Amino acid sequence: MNIPVEDAAGAAMELGKLGASIGAGIAAVGAGLGIGRIGASANEGIARQPEAASDIRGGSIILAALIEGVSLFAVVVTLLIAIG
Repeated sequence: MNIPVEDAAGAAMELGKLGASIGAGIAAVGAGLGIGRIGASANEGIARQPEAASDIRGGSIILAALIEGVSLFAVVVTLLIAIG
């Protein structure tokens, strides 16, 4: 069975958009899991050493911001792929 080139190119574009959408979802879920793990570890660390709470809190906020930035970048890239 021969598929016209136009149909094959359209199907490939649709699969690319599907892959980009799945990639955006995975990036968002991964960021949520990472930030959740940071929060859990920070709470555990503060419970073990209350005197180091400010250092632990500061470090966890910086790490959460870095994870959020990377995940936002990943979602923007995948959405640009889906649009283009």
